[in-house]
Amino acid sequence: MAETRPLAPSAPALGTDPAQAAPQFATDSSSLSTVYTNFCRVNVTPEELVLDFGLNTQMVPTAGGDPVKLTHRVVMNFHTAKRLMNHLIGVISHHENIYGPLELDIQKRMRARPGFGAGGLGQT
Repeated sequence: MAETRPLAPSAPALGTDPAQAAPQFATDSSSLSTVYTNFCRVNVTPEELVLDFGLNTQMVPTAGGDPVKLTHRVVMNFHTAKRLMNHLIGVISHHENIYGPLELDIQKRMRARPGFGAGGLGQT
C-alpha cells in the first residue's frame, strides 16, 4: 500500500504565518529509492537546473585517479530550485542552531577532530 502522507509533520516555512502556509500535497512513496551521495555537480540552462549526484571515494582530486561515478540526475525549473533552496537553508540553519556550525573546509574539520590532526589517523 502506498504511503500518502508527509514523512514529517508539515510546518510552515520559517518566518511565515501558519494561517498563510501553502497546503501540503499528498505524496506516494511506494517507488521511492534512497541513495547516499557526497558529490554534486551543478549545471544550468536558461530554463532549468541540473544536479548530478555521485559517490566520491577520494579525499582530494588527483590526476589519473578514478573518476567520480555519477549515479543520479535531478532536473528542475528555477522556481522549484528556489523553493528547495529555501527549505534547505531553513533545515541547515535549524541543524546548526542545535549542533553548531557545519565546517565545509575538510582541512579545518580534520584539525578540529581529536586524533585526526597532522600527525595522521589516530595520532595527536
